[in-house]
Amino acid sequence: MRVVIVGAGEVGSSIAADLSDAHDVVVIDVDSERVEALTYNVDVLPVEGDGTDPAVLEEASVDAADMVIASTDDDETNLAVCGTAATLGDPFTIARVQKTTYLQTWRRAQGAFSVDFMVCTDLLTAQSVVRVIGFPTATDVDPFAGGRVQMAEFEVPEDSPIAGQTVQEADRFESLTFAAVIRDGETHVPRGETVLTANSRVLVIGTPQSVEAFAAAITPERAVGNAEDVLIVGGSQQGFLIAKLLGERGFSPRLIERDEARARDLAERLPETTVMAHDATDAEFLEREHVGESDVVISCLDSDEKTLLASLLVKRLGAARSVAVVDSAEYVDLFETVGVDVAVNPREVTAEEITRFTRERRAENVAIIEPGTAEVLEIEVDGESVLAGRAIQDAVQDLPDGLVIGAITRGEAVITPRGDTVVEVGDHVVVFVREDARDTVEAKL
Repeated sequence: MRVVIVGAGEVGSSIAADLSDAHDVVVIDVDSERVEALTYNVDVLPVEGDGTDPAVLEEASVDAADMVIASTDDDETNLAVCGTAATLGDPFTIARVQKTTYLQTWRRAQGAFSVDFMVCTDLLTAQSVVRVIGFPTATDVDPFAGGRVQMAEFEVPEDSPIAGQTVQEADRFESLTFAAVIRDGETHVPRGETVLTANSRVLVIGTPQSVEAFAAAITPERAVGNAEDVLIVGGSQQGFLIAKLLGERGFSPRLIERDEARARDLAERLPETTVMAHDATDAEFLEREHVGESDVVISCLDSDEKTLLASLLVKRLGAARSVAVVDSAEYVDLFETVGVDVAVNPREVTAEEITRFTRERRAENVAIIEPGTAEVLEIEVDGESVLAGRAIQDAVQDLPDGLVIGAITRGEAVITPRGDTVVEVGDHVVVFVREDARDTVEAKL
């Protein structure tokens, strides 16, 4: 597949890196140094210029492209890129936008703006934040098989009852599979004797009930579903969307917004949310509002520095968990190192969603665990699959290492895979696979 990516920023570069191994990728950007820097690390064809200029798109041979991805930081530029590309050829067009109004217009008439698939950064960020609320220590949660199966990633706290246990000792859940253990930056396929050390991350696949039970086992004092007091710091579009999604899920969050006019507007638009107009870095105000008693505090202010300050302040006051929306991807690890429980980067979320969509054209669903490291795939088994009609213990002999079959759905039933489980044509399998085995696994499944 020939893919033209317009924009060599964090989003475009991440997508290019993921797609370049299997596809011919062309990257266009007005910044020649940025494009050149990208070519040092990624096998792409660089083109310098404005992606809305027909001559530049022609130089990138957009007429021969299968897909055009507009991923600059400017909504209008991305829409113009897709519109222009559509006049020069017939590629599948993907646009990244921040304004939800563009997304609403596109949803009313899919194909509007000559865009075939649209991703909204702020909405994806809000959805990502809301997914991890309610799962103590979860850093990522993704649904599969229409929500009947969940993949969740947890950090094992030092005081967790399962810290130091082997997988065999911790494996006491009826419908749960341990898919991976991530330790010191390396991803391991767990065996029965693998020890779940403190501060390692564990990836599990199973029914929502079993995942919730596992979450409660990791931190019994913070059982799932007890996250009742949720506070949002910052009334930006992201803060608004997070509050709106939480309200739709039955939460009654509180929200702090410094600007009084904005706070009044939010109060009118968010009936389930208590909006307070005040500076969220005022420690005395936070103490008066008993912020330290919050189950979860989500910080999404207009600068990473303010977001970090607010996150650390509420943790110091006693808040059980902090989630931060971090604008700069390079700060994500820093935030989590200094005490923020979960840091979410909008550009990473957007890049993963676009990459996920390109991959879904082969798989039913995809969750990217660590870009370039591992993925969880949902694949429908057909008659050509190496799994069809065979017991798993026999079929895996024809598959590479680095694969774990986490769950199987057959109709409405969820089947926990065991060695003697026979996979049938039409089954959906949810598999964890390391990056080095991904292409082989996809081809054989």
